[in-house]
Amino acid sequence: MKMLINSPDTVVSDALRGMAAAHPELDVDVERQVVVRRDARAGGRVGLVSGGGSGHEPLHAGFVGPGMLSAACAGAVFTSPVPDQMLHAAGAVDAGQGVLFVVKNYTGDVLNFQMAAELAEEDGLRVERVLVDDDVAVTDSLYTAGRRGTGGTLFVEKIAGAAAEEGAPLERVAALARRVNGSSRSFGVALSACTTPAKGSPTFDLPDGELELGVGIHGEPGRERRAMMTSREIAEVAVAAVLDDLAEAGPPAGPVLLLVNGMGATPLLELYGFHAEVAAVLAARGVAVARALVGNYVTSLDMAGCSVTVCRADEELLRLWDAPVRTAALRWGC
Repeated sequence: MKMLINSPDTVVSDALRGMAAAHPELDVDVERQVVVRRDARAGGRVGLVSGGGSGHEPLHAGFVGPGMLSAACAGAVFTSPVPDQMLHAAGAVDAGQGVLFVVKNYTGDVLNFQMAAELAEEDGLRVERVLVDDDVAVTDSLYTAGRRGTGGTLFVEKIAGAAAEEGAPLERVAALARRVNGSSRSFGVALSACTTPAKGSPTFDLPDGELELGVGIHGEPGRERRAMMTSREIAEVAVAAVLDDLAEAGPPAGPVLLLVNGMGATPLLELYGFHAEVAAVLAARGVAVARALVGNYVTSLDMAGCSVTVCRADEELLRLWDAPVRTAALRWGC
């Protein structure tokens, strides 16, 4: 496979060097593989730290900046960052109001963020952790016990980040993050496998003419494989999976936040067409969309495919979603 890289061994550090050159407003520690907003300690705000394996860009480093994350830790491709990275990030962003760790539900991330939280507390930092587990496709996977954290992570980081930017205390920011996670559901579809730089070939076999329903962001198996479907048929399956699961907590009380996300190799031409089908299916089921975001935000290297994330949104969550944000990958209202 052809890749625009120097070496599989340096792909993450090279990307971080590029981010540093493109975004001087960020403090990029290439050696530690930690990205911090330069004004993280200004204003006495709660610090927000997230991270995970590389290969899901712009998640998470692309979401560091005013109105969102204070810092992000980058692991090797599809591999959790280590506690030392998380501890360094927490210390770099702590302004005396505590730090919130936003953790996707993957075994390595959970264990390492837990260890980092314990170490930070020993150093006198107040730390809260929020686990993101929004994927409805499968209960357990190759990487996790329980549901996976996927597209809902973006909603959690944006809304919690807005609350922290407003000066909300740690307990309030954490409670909002948990509420967003509990209100969010996601479902992903793969049209092709992804290729890691180290392997140089597809990570799993997906024959021509087939797709994987409910795939994970590392290529973990989903619910089933089917013959290729139309955009409308895929939208019907994904929306049904999301809404049926969300209905267990009661029907949406009002409009929702919607993320139509690309897995990395799906062009916007296709994603916007898919969004039209998703919006039509939601409307047919009586669900109004308050805000929609379309694009590649939580990716899986060069996987072709998409995911749908829906979040119940009351007036407070909508206000925090609309609040200004200025990051490498997400910005409005500034």
